[in-house]
Amino acid sequence: RTEFLKSEGFNVIRFTNNDVLVQLPQVLTEIKTALDNSPSITESTPLSPGEGRGEAYAFELTTMPGWAGSSWYWFRYMDPKNKNAFVGKEAEHYWKDVDLYIGGSEHATGHLLYSRFWCKALKDLGHVDSEEPFKKLINQGHIQGVSSFFFMIKGTDLIVSKKYFENRDLIEIECANQFGEDYLTSKILPIIKRDGLNFYVRHADISYVNSNVLDVDKFIQDRPALKDHKFLTEDGKYICGSEVEKMSKSKLNVVNPDQIIDSHGADTLRMYEMFLGPLEQSKPWNTNGIDGVFKFLRRFWNLFHDGQANFKVSDSEPTREELKVLHKTLRKIEQDIENFSFNTSVSEFMICANELTSLKCNKRAILEPLVIALSPFAPHIAEELWEKLGHPDTILNAKFPAFNESYLKENSFNYPISINGKVRAQINFALDMPKEDIEKLVLASEVVLKWTEGKPPKKVIVVPGKIVNVVI
Repeated sequence: RTEFLKSEGFNVIRFTNNDVLVQLPQVLTEIKTALDNSPSITESTPLSPGEGRGEAYAFELTTMPGWAGSSWYWFRYMDPKNKNAFVGKEAEHYWKDVDLYIGGSEHATGHLLYSRFWCKALKDLGHVDSEEPFKKLINQGHIQGVSSFFFMIKGTDLIVSKKYFENRDLIEIECANQFGEDYLTSKILPIIKRDGLNFYVRHADISYVNSNVLDVDKFIQDRPALKDHKFLTEDGKYICGSEVEKMSKSKLNVVNPDQIIDSHGADTLRMYEMFLGPLEQSKPWNTNGIDGVFKFLRRFWNLFHDGQANFKVSDSEPTREELKVLHKTLRKIEQDIENFSFNTSVSEFMICANELTSLKCNKRAILEPLVIALSPFAPHIAEELWEKLGHPDTILNAKFPAFNESYLKENSFNYPISINGKVRAQINFALDMPKEDIEKLVLASEVVLKWTEGKPPKKVIVVPGKIVNVVI
């Protein structure tokens, strides 16, 4: 082998594992000498294409593994223009390690292992001070696919709906009802008696399935070999089986995001992915709930427009109730972003839009901060609304709004009024109202007078901010 490689123009260096362990400097010197004497890019070699076969190429001299550069790149990002070192001490002391690493479990396992190895090696060599490259690791979960299945009786042309696959005693009766006794006795029963009732369970392309109902016409067009087969249906519908599996072309359960973007928009797709569940959990992709996110974005858009789709935002001062809705939402979004709980952020935005719609709020002081808060979740609609609000600069440069705790403090409380242990009414009182005043107003109220019939109660218990209990 060595002689063959030499005959083909390679400079071959042979050494044993023991040579590397015992005489490493000598081995490295031999390799360096061989590389220094390698043909230049202008020299032809026996391995070059030669006359009539294209240009001559130099030997590949870069022997560093491909993953090596991706295992320490964050240090170079800290000091990209430094010509004397891959990172200067001052830059490294300023930036230190990476705050957050997000990646899938398979990718992160390999890349994280290499990165930690290189970081520790560079520290041991005295080039950096960091012991670990990343402060926090999050493995995001997989988006799984919901596969659909059809069921065909082996040896026959009969494809049965899910109900009959699970309750096989119904097959003969329904087959006779839908296709006649002759078909049952001549085509199906002989096969069952000979081979038993066995099934092929095959994947059906989910693009032909809506809420587990198979579009048989489109399905047959895609599988012409099944055009003469009979489909045993449930009330005229073929119901597929379903199972959550890894999203894969072979399982025919891949969702094309382009189709969702065309029908619902990129912001809807983006927010729905967040809405599916916690970031670190794997969750099945199911488009049945995507309309809820789409309707939220439309409702949020309508806050800025009148019934004729004209942009209409008021500069009036917001009410305390509107400010409470705003700052409650901002507090929740800030907390959720810090905790990577994006699914609950989407829920909070939905609640906010519903409350502001009920209040008929179209005030700039409320809507403008909400647009900024929404922009990381739905950047396209947020950017467009930001421009409509009169801002020449992009919303990406806007400062994220801070919530004000004072607007979240309640000034009053709706006290349940309990008479002999049963709640008979609710009365709103200021939270700072003295217990004596609350007692007087409760006893003078119409509902208490009705139950006491004008007689003084045995006892009145006022629990501030909780309940008022009247004992007759």
